[in-house]
Amino acid sequence: MGVTINSEPLIRCDALGVAYGAGFVLENVTLHIRRGEFVGIVGPSGSGKTSLLRAITGSLAAARGSVEVTRGTRIGYVPQVESVDWNFPITVGEVLAMTRTRRHWPRTTRSERAEMKEVLEGLGLHGLEGRHIRELSGGQQQRVFVARAMFGKPDILILDEPTSGVDVRTRHEILHLLRDLHSKGSTILLTTHDLNGLASHLPRLVCLNREVIADGPPRETLIPEVLERTYGAPLHVLEHGGMPIVLDHDYTSSEVLRDTERQMRSERESRQ
Repeated sequence: MGVTINSEPLIRCDALGVAYGAGFVLENVTLHIRRGEFVGIVGPSGSGKTSLLRAITGSLAAARGSVEVTRGTRIGYVPQVESVDWNFPITVGEVLAMTRTRRHWPRTTRSERAEMKEVLEGLGLHGLEGRHIRELSGGQQQRVFVARAMFGKPDILILDEPTSGVDVRTRHEILHLLRDLHSKGSTILLTTHDLNGLASHLPRLVCLNREVIADGPPRETLIPEVLERTYGAPLHVLEHGGMPIVLDHDYTSSEVLRDTERQMRSERESRQ
């Protein structure tokens, strides 16, 4: 069953400008996120991706234009894993309990513990409530912070670079997790540097470099003209299995190209 997308936006950024001091990092950004969408924001380092998320979550004020979040919308935010102190003495269960701030942390009620168990089971973390976060694998660590966000029953899940610094296996785990959450009705907005492993698999991409360069499905956004405007350098694109694969300008020595060619050659040989 497909995900229903509501025509009314949960989040509206209109002609948004964000600045640090006198310097603008975002200018004239217009972006609407509707309930039920799965949207990725791509762009080079310093393009304003994280600043845009901070403006949406309210931790950074708009210098121009506006950011509007529909009244009553609950936002679940998942930070970059690099920003987490994994040696901090805290367990998986306590990470989730931190979201319930009305009482003295980390106390939880019986009903909250039942909710916690359900969320962790749904994300493949059953039985890890008492495990210290430093003892988890990379994929489990990312899932814990997704679980923390989901424990707050968000209307939209916002993730900052969810596959940054993880290996290929963990990247695939995260992609499958997010697809599963989206198929169950979650609205998802994320930033990523990972054009081939993550961005190309999403239904909608926003190419950003201080302003919106393009907005649409990967077939319309992961094209050479758009990518050069976004990244300031020529990037080559080939298609494999119906999906775009982005190569850097030194494409003859690109590891991605070599891997792709090996895979295509293997498929041809298997058909012979």
